[in-house]
Amino acid sequence: MARRIIIMGAAGRDFHNFNTLYRGRPDTKVVAFTATQINGISGRTYPPELAGTGYPDGIPIATESELPELIREHEADAVLFAYSDVTHEHVMHCASMVQAQGADFLLPAAKRTMLESRRPVIAVCAVRTGCGKSQTTREICRFLMDDGVRVGVVRHPMPYGDLAAQKVQRFDTHEDFVRHHCTIEEREEYEPLVDMGVTVWAGADYEVILREAESEADVILWDGGNNDTPFFRPDIHVTLLDPHRPGHELRYYPGETNLFMADVAVIAKTDTAGPEGIETVRRSIGSHAPDATVVMAASPVVLDDPKAVRGRRVLVVEDGPTLTHGEMTFGAGSVAARNAGAAERVDPRPHAAGSIKNVFAEYPHLGPVLPAMGYGKAQIADLEATINACECDAVVMGTPADLGRILNLQKPVVRATYAYADAGEPTLRDTVLDLLNRRCTGWRKTT
Repeated sequence: MARRIIIMGAAGRDFHNFNTLYRGRPDTKVVAFTATQINGISGRTYPPELAGTGYPDGIPIATESELPELIREHEADAVLFAYSDVTHEHVMHCASMVQAQGADFLLPAAKRTMLESRRPVIAVCAVRTGCGKSQTTREICRFLMDDGVRVGVVRHPMPYGDLAAQKVQRFDTHEDFVRHHCTIEEREEYEPLVDMGVTVWAGADYEVILREAESEADVILWDGGNNDTPFFRPDIHVTLLDPHRPGHELRYYPGETNLFMADVAVIAKTDTAGPEGIETVRRSIGSHAPDATVVMAASPVVLDDPKAVRGRRVLVVEDGPTLTHGEMTFGAGSVAARNAGAAERVDPRPHAAGSIKNVFAEYPHLGPVLPAMGYGKAQIADLEATINACECDAVVMGTPADLGRILNLQKPVVRATYAYADAGEPTLRDTVLDLLNRRCTGWRKTT
């Protein structure tokens, strides 16, 4: 009899683990996925076109709260945990519940689900979401492209819509964001890269995605999500650490795994973090990745119109995941508003509309700042209504995407974005290029 498995996930790593570990195996039957962290991703089906042989009706996706009942209903033999940016304590609470229901609790090794590439792979990962992966990925793209290297970025999955249609997604233009019905979170990750002239791939089936990217790129950049481990086996594993959250690098799953595997450990935000936080994460690198090269990095904020902020009452809108499950209370917008001399940050909570009100209830640590939540048309409309209801002189938009393209806002908008800057020696460029040259002979030539 086939071993019955349930996969706990959040619409990304869970599907990849199924594809790499269980798809096409007659000795295993995945009877359900469960979903958490993101609203509106349960109640769907992992489609038969992706699930393959043995799943003519696909695989149902339930909410995580239904897991005990699903284990009993399906007499599940094991439950595999497959999502990220949660405390070690949370993982073990899940394990205790699963084991109490009589099922095994599985945590597969990161390398078991890594696909092999014909091209050199640089993975940019982190110990928590919101450490600064995006600007680090952009910086690596910039110096490789300056050297004439064709770079292809493959982004950690965010398949929140039609999964069959999202099997392989390729982004070259802003029209592609509309064609693929991208959420705000997706635009935040893809748009700055596309604006640089970088092609971005994402989707649901990363074996197919990797082969397509390899056909166009000399070097593949894995742009990680949350604090998850790479889907591709990296030649260079870059791990970012956040001295604003010292100690988190040892407390969150699977970020600590990324720290153990780091070839390059980037201590980000050194321009705004205190020396105690920097020293704490440096000690963690020494204990977990003593052979890693340590790169000190700043995260300067670029504000496109400081005069529109100085002395004004502003509403600050920040990257959603960084504030919510990333547990930060500020981002680029807050830093920019303070540096530019804003008179006041307007509190959006009294004006929160619909699902945005639920976000504030779910994440009570949030202060007078608005997370840019937009998982679907209804929530995007709630975000727009919340912004327009706030009495302010300007909106400081601290997300990487230009939300003015998709929101009809009645206030002046000033954009604030994080950039990457080296904060000492060795530099990120020198470190990455040295490792590429030592580990990937002939990597500049396309074959």
